[in-house]
Amino acid sequence: MKDTPLGFVKSTVIKRIDWDDHLFSLRVQAPANAFPTPAFTAGQFSKLAALNEQGEWVRRAYSMVNKPHLTDDQIELEFLVIEIPDGKLTPLLGHIKEGDQILVGTLPAGFMTIDEVPETATDLWMLSTGTGIGPFLSILEEVDQCQRFEHLVLVHAVRTKAELVYKDKIMALMKTYQGRLRYVPIVSREDVSGALSGRIPQRLQDDSLAKAAHVEPSIEKSFFYLCGNPDMIHDTRDTLQQMGYKKHLRREAGQFSFENYW
Repeated sequence: MKDTPLGFVKSTVIKRIDWDDHLFSLRVQAPANAFPTPAFTAGQFSKLAALNEQGEWVRRAYSMVNKPHLTDDQIELEFLVIEIPDGKLTPLLGHIKEGDQILVGTLPAGFMTIDEVPETATDLWMLSTGTGIGPFLSILEEVDQCQRFEHLVLVHAVRTKAELVYKDKIMALMKTYQGRLRYVPIVSREDVSGALSGRIPQRLQDDSLAKAAHVEPSIEKSFFYLCGNPDMIHDTRDTLQQMGYKKHLRREAGQFSFENYW
């Protein structure tokens, strides 16, 4: 293998889950001493890298789906990936199987974490599309830290029912949170029992999201994290601003935030 680029370490794929034809998860194991302490904070992202046919490293950012987990001297990280046919990296990842090696970034980053949510917020809304659900699952695994919230609302908008991933994990988390975690799936291209249809901005605007979650959002109590498709983030940001919410800044607290790493 070509020399490992700076800021990356070789990891071994220990588990692969195929959710749909082009949607899969990779759990990798890497030497813990290659990472800072703690290795990452729930909600952060790192990078995956693979060699293309020209012998060049192709790198892309992906959020961790799990909370930091150490096994002996190894750290485990799980990533949710959708294969884009004309993408530079995902077609390479599409061929990865258990036992294969892949490079993972050793300097996780990002501010979409529990600590960044203002102390005044008692309701945390996590609005995601596609693979954007990843960091929210990581956050929800930090059960002790999430005790500060009265309500946790996980919204996952996808095109088809098959793309509603990690259902077993979500159900287990709902049991753990004993009613405080609300899960609202949205499916745009199929009629699915128990799921809303359409897009997140519209469902926010017409109040159907609040009704499905049985939580009424408010400027005083709510904080929104947005993660996923750039169009969703753009339109949801505009919708929230129209509803009177402000973008959260470190110098001035607001009610919503998002991260651009697509």
